[in-house]
Amino acid sequence: MENCLYCQRNRTQKELMIEIGDLSVSTLFLFREQSHPGRCVLAYKEHVNELFEIPEADYCAYMKDLRRVGEALKRLFKPTKINFGAYSDTLKHTHWHIVPKYEGEFEFGGVFEMNPKKNYLDEADYAERVERIKKELEI
Repeated sequence: MENCLYCQRNRTQKELMIEIGDLSVSTLFLFREQSHPGRCVLAYKEHVNELFEIPEADYCAYMKDLRRVGEALKRLFKPTKINFGAYSDTLKHTHWHIVPKYEGEFEFGGVFEMNPKKNYLDEADYAERVERIKKELEI
């Protein structure tokens, strides 16, 4: 836990993502690298490594949070498809990458790269994107 980005909210975490807000049992972040416009990360509130380690009541709430975010991103960014990825090989805290993908654009039809380091926004654009997501989710 001492090296966990999601538990420590350390400098590295802030360099990678911007906190959007809390949902029922999770926290939503905007991934700073925006090669996929609207890409977010949804982290479970407690430090667990495996999805099956989440208590059952929280598991259902977490899946509802994930669905809620996916629906909001679909409405806001109008992607062709949203990819969901939960790996946690090296960062042992349950979290999902929610990745809007667009036909004919970057990585459509393939697996998304964890951090392609290609598209960063200025702070005003991040703030605008975060506010749009907050408004859509009413958080």
